[in-house]
Amino acid sequence: MILNQLGIVCALGDHGEQVWQRACNGESPGMHTCDLSVADSPNLIAGHVDDTCLPALAELPKHHATRNNQLAAAALAQLMPSIERCKAKFGAERVGVIIGTSTSGIREGEAAIRHYDATQALPENFHYSMQEMTAPADFIAEYTGVQGPCYSISIACSSSARALISAQALLAAQQVDAVIVGGVDSLCRLTLNGFHALESTALARTLPFSQQRDGINIGEAAALFIATREPLDATLPQVSLSGFGHSSDAYHMTAPEPQGRGAQDAMQQALRRAQLSPAEISYVNLHGTGTPLNDAMEAQAVTACGLATTPASATKALTGHTLGAAGAVEAALCWLALQQNDGRLPLHVYDGVYDPELPQLQLVTKASKVAVRHCLSNSFAFGGNNVSLIFSLAAAMETAHASIS
Repeated sequence: MILNQLGIVCALGDHGEQVWQRACNGESPGMHTCDLSVADSPNLIAGHVDDTCLPALAELPKHHATRNNQLAAAALAQLMPSIERCKAKFGAERVGVIIGTSTSGIREGEAAIRHYDATQALPENFHYSMQEMTAPADFIAEYTGVQGPCYSISIACSSSARALISAQALLAAQQVDAVIVGGVDSLCRLTLNGFHALESTALARTLPFSQQRDGINIGEAAALFIATREPLDATLPQVSLSGFGHSSDAYHMTAPEPQGRGAQDAMQQALRRAQLSPAEISYVNLHGTGTPLNDAMEAQAVTACGLATTPASATKALTGHTLGAAGAVEAALCWLALQQNDGRLPLHVYDGVYDPELPQLQLVTKASKVAVRHCLSNSFAFGGNNVSLIFSLAAAMETAHASIS
């Protein structure tokens, strides 16, 4: 499956080039105090998308007028010429939509409840369908005019990573010729208060893999790709989803399996499907939430898979944990590393005090030059939903497979 083009908005910026430059410099202007109230903690840091890059709610269909869909529309704007090209080439009915999300339009549902408490009536502009998990996919299909298979995946923080696997399956089954695939999630009080109630939110900026780590920063984002079997533009560097793995260890509703066995399984599956050895992976984008349990588990799993010396970074300190969109956002950073092909990698931003109780990983804490050919991205979610994806330059895959044969 070829990932032809990226549309992205997140705390790092509102287009791919800006996101890439800031990720490699360790800069993120969108990480600041959250503007949504959180019980007992008014100063939580969160990853915000700049409102100035979003279309006005009035520009969206009334039943789709949500913050989530504003984010999706901003990412779609970067893809529309290619989407129109796919519709013309394949037919609208041969272009599908698969979106990962966990919040959908819950933010608008919260506002509706507050309005109802005050007035005993729901707002005129509120539609129950805004809260449905299928709402982002339905919006994207209606907004773009595509008519192929259309659905959402909602398995918490690995939702959009799993969406990429599902897109490949649709293409492989010849059900579609192109897929708009990715993830979108917006900040809302339910998520912020929920993670705060679990004592999982950081007091300040998140510190993945630090001895002082104390939790996550939540974020919002949309990251969308146009996926096809063959490249839309053969003159551009071709990035493919070359391998994937997924597991469901069901260890606990919210806590990861301590030894990371499900995470190991996902990574090993991805390596086998890509027919790559751990030594051939150029970069690992770690799930790296900054919680004590997740980082301990992931460090063990990455080490057990032979990737401890591979350059790695956890980028949620730059984007916030964008939940259902996280897998797609981090896939986007891998895609950019391969597309840009400038030898740089996203920085791992933390206090520099690595937890001595964890297996040592090769964190990218300063600018360096690396030949980037294959990138692995991890997404591990509640309930033991584990996904690992490998992205490769097409030329690198040809070389790897030639050496095997």
